[in-house]
Order: sequence, then C-alpha cells, then structure tokens
Amino acid sequence: MAAPDYYQVLGVSKTATADEIRKAYRKLARENHPDVKKDDPQAAERFKQIQEAYAVLGDPKKREQYDRFGTGPFAGGRPGGGPGGYTYTWTGGPGQTPIDLEELLNGGFGFEDLFGGRRRSGRTGTRTPSPGEDEHAEIRVPFETAARGGSLDVHINRHGKTETLAVKIPAGVADGSVIRLSGQGARSPFGGPPGDLLLTVRVEPHRYFRREGNDLLVDVPITPSEAVLGAKVDVPTLGEGHVMVTVPPGTSTGVKLRLRGKGVVDAQTKQTGDLYAVVKVVVPKHPSPAVMQLYRQLAEHETSPRAGLWS
Repeated sequence: MAAPDYYQVLGVSKTATADEIRKAYRKLARENHPDVKKDDPQAAERFKQIQEAYAVLGDPKKREQYDRFGTGPFAGGRPGGGPGGYTYTWTGGPGQTPIDLEELLNGGFGFEDLFGGRRRSGRTGTRTPSPGEDEHAEIRVPFETAARGGSLDVHINRHGKTETLAVKIPAGVADGSVIRLSGQGARSPFGGPPGDLLLTVRVEPHRYFRREGNDLLVDVPITPSEAVLGAKVDVPTLGEGHVMVTVPPGTSTGVKLRLRGKGVVDAQTKQTGDLYAVVKVVVPKHPSPAVMQLYRQLAEHETSPRAGLWS
C-alpha cells in the first residue's frame, strides 16, 4: 500500500507555513477523533494518519527530511503506546528511537485537549474535559459611556436565539479594545466549562467631542472681535456641564486652551487626561451693511499678516 502524502492528509500545500499546518492539524484532529466519530469505523485510521502527518510536518527538521526523502525515514503509527494510543518510530537510525509526540508539540497546546475534549493533568494520567471555544462579537458603545464607564445591554445572536447580556464598560475603554466575558462563550461538546465571549468595542462618535488618547478636544467658535479683544466663553465638558474659559486678546484659530483633568480616565493607570478647547475664529457669512462698513474702516488700519512672510 502506497505511503500517504502527509501534505494531502492535512489538506495543506507544500509551501504551507508552520501556523497553517498547526491549524489544519487541530481542525482535522478534532473532527476525526474516535471519541467524536464513535459510529465511524474509519475514524481511528484517519486520526492515526493525521497524527503521523503532523508528527513529521509539525517538526521543522523532520519536515525538511520528509521533503527531501519522502516517507522513507519515517514509519506510521502502530497500536499500543504514546499519546492517543499510537507510537511513532524513527527508522532512520539504529535502535529505532521513539518519537514522543507530546515532546514534539513542545507543550504548545495540550495533545488530548485537541482531540476528545480531554486533557491530561500533570503526569497522573487524570483527564479533565476541555472548555468550549471562545466566541467573538462586536459591540457599539456610546462615546460618553466609553469615556466615563457604565453598563450596557448587549444583544448577541447565537444558538438560534437572541440573548441579552448586561456588560460592564470600564471607564476609558478605547475603540478596538476587547472585553472578555468569562464563561459566556460556546458550550463544550465534551462536558467541560463553556468558553469565553470576546467583545470588540467600537466607540460611536460624539457630536462635538473627539478623543486623542486620554485627552478630549472640542472646537470653540469665536468672533473676530473676541479674537482681537479677548473674551470669556462657555466651553462644554463631558459630564460636568459648561465652564467659563478666558480667551486671551490676540488669539488666532487653532490655539488650544487647556482645561486640566477634564479628559478621559486611563483604563490602566487611572490618570485623567485633559480637555482642550480648540479656538476657531468664525467670520460672518452674510454681514449687514453696517458691519461691512466697519470692516472697511478696520481694513484701512490693518497690517497684513503676510507682510514679509515669504521674502
């Protein structure tokens, strides 16, 4: 009987990366484990081939030898030993030194956890059911709730029905952050605990606030006369109402007036950012004749800000 092509067994190309091989192996091993396919008499043989293929392709040195020499240096599994009831042997040297598949995996993930939903605990041979898969979803969080924290009802469609979960939103959570809800993921098909639900936060925009890190910015329009003469203007804050801010005489568009400690709380350090009132000088679009006359008079006494600028 011709030796199987290990790449075909795992359903990957010969140029597949180590990560692609590992993912294919995990998927096939779960699907073909004899505990899952109890009514399929061929499951054990497929499972054996999958293990054998990964035992070679999952190890860079053995994969290189396989690519050069084919299955010649390797022997298939035989009943009786090793993880999953099979022992893999190396036939390329004297003594046929056994390959320990647990060692081959380098502890990267529990061997039994992949296949039957059971995992060994230490060296005692005790097995515990593996948890269910983690599930992922996105939630839209109002700007103010993300900045100040709060609770949000989240509607999740799964298992053929809509579930409502009360989710605590920590103060200062940023767009793209992930909130983990332990035990709210998929149920384990093997009797273990459920997985977790991972919620990716999408913060909705605000009407006038915008966020840069832990700082808030808000545009504050002022008139030309306020910019020249100075003024006191109302500036909104997030959750503290309006505060009075002094605009110094001679203030131009783009100047940022800082209000300390009125930004967003950092979710990790708990330090609060600042609020910046960004000045925007606004000219009238439809001035009255009287205003136009005043501007003409002003223009006679103004000095151009471009004078000598590019000389």
